[in-house]
Amino acid sequence: MKIAIVGVSGAVGQELLRVLEERNFPMSELLLFGSSRSAGNVYEFRGKKITVKELKHGDDFKDVQIAFTSAGASTSKEFAEDITKFGAVMIDNSSAFRMDTDVPLVVPEVNAVAAKNRPRNIIANPNCTTIQMVVALKAIEDISHIKRVHVSTYQAASGAGAAAMDELELQYKQIIAGEEPTVSKFAYQLAYNLIPQIDVFTDNGYTKEEMKMYYETQKIMNSDIEVSAMCVRVPALRAHSESIWAETERPISVEEAREAFSKAEGIVLQDDSANKVYPMPLFVAGKDPVYVGRIKKDISNPNGIFFWCVSDQIKKGAALNAVQIAEYLIKENDVK
Repeated sequence: MKIAIVGVSGAVGQELLRVLEERNFPMSELLLFGSSRSAGNVYEFRGKKITVKELKHGDDFKDVQIAFTSAGASTSKEFAEDITKFGAVMIDNSSAFRMDTDVPLVVPEVNAVAAKNRPRNIIANPNCTTIQMVVALKAIEDISHIKRVHVSTYQAASGAGAAAMDELELQYKQIIAGEEPTVSKFAYQLAYNLIPQIDVFTDNGYTKEEMKMYYETQKIMNSDIEVSAMCVRVPALRAHSESIWAETERPISVEEAREAFSKAEGIVLQDDSANKVYPMPLFVAGKDPVYVGRIKKDISNPNGIFFWCVSDQIKKGAALNAVQIAEYLIKENDVK
């Protein structure tokens, strides 16, 4: 099996390399593609050095079975036909195709089977904040239908890429040294600060990031679930956190919720408040699962339940989810 990564030099592309190696993903050859700036870079994979080729229109994907793309929406749209025309499955990490009706939006723990219905041979990887939330919500949905969700996100610098992570670290060093902090990746200084804006604002006052959580959750869960989000950038380096309130059709006890989470695929339960055990981004960075804790009843609504959710944005929120989709297709013998 021949595999390709498009956008390998970015944070998600680099994580894809690590995840494919960690999971011993079955392949005979790995091709790496990037922009003209990245072409010629050399990366090591399974003890071999692979040179990045410049992404161009043509027949470079002729013998590729699966292509992981993470080079931005405009690149995905421009090269989708080149990537898929010979039968390769394109698993796309951008926002380019997520809401297209003929492109499945897949989180394997929630709706893996949707990956089989791909008229354009494109499968979309959801937004990172949506991925970790729906993995957690699926556990509750399985015991009582969720009517609505209110979520506040606490999103690390990693969500804006490797350069944003570098800038956050640089800002702390500059401030400690008494220097003016560099501000270029965010609208404001992130160090010692919170920024209640991720992506641009839409006409209804929500940002595009917040609206992604609304629309993507409904599509992935195939549900009439209503989602209202507030997305905030925080000065954590890596791993996103979410405070999630869900209203179910019937009351769910804390004990029921704990049991559901403990049995759910892809979730690690860390819920022991008496001993100060709960998920935190500092300890979740680099890990595969979605972590859940701080489970409590809503004291103002008998059908409401609260919980705290943390997951590595670059890993489960991007690279790992894409690789899990590919693993499912291989398991189902659904790759040519």
